[in-house]
Amino acid sequence: MNEDQALDKLDKAILRRLQANGRETYDLIGERVGLSASAVLRRVKRLEDAGVIDRYVALVKPETVGLGLTAYLNVRLEKHSGTSKRNPMDLFRASVQTWPEVVECASLTGEMDYLLRVVVQDMAHYSRFIMDTLLQHPSVQDCKTSFVLDRVKATTAVPV
Repeated sequence: MNEDQALDKLDKAILRRLQANGRETYDLIGERVGLSASAVLRRVKRLEDAGVIDRYVALVKPETVGLGLTAYLNVRLEKHSGTSKRNPMDLFRASVQTWPEVVECASLTGEMDYLLRVVVQDMAHYSRFIMDTLLQHPSVQDCKTSFVLDRVKATTAVPV
């Protein structure tokens, strides 16, 4: 959104409600924030059109679908590729999009190049992913893994 369309307190209140429950009705949101349902609808449509609301999803608990192990992997890439004319980072970014185990990938500053959040069934699945996929990638030089013991806080909501 540009400066002329900055978020006001009602937009922020609507966003907080939708982040807490994306299926909440416009009637109920309107009651909570002091607007009519049609006014909420207009504001939500404007937020969608402006790209503030990216998309609507169902959040699935990984362990309920057999994915009981979460790991964070720091990945370092080779800085140049031997035979490929493509940049190693471009090759890696394209590959990550095809790996279903990787649910999040962030480019980093510092010693490592990327941080991956990987969700797998168990240690055997993790081992297969590392050995057969990640470490077989021509751009990957090194990786370091940390396993999640307990989720202390997990939210998709941004603080608006």
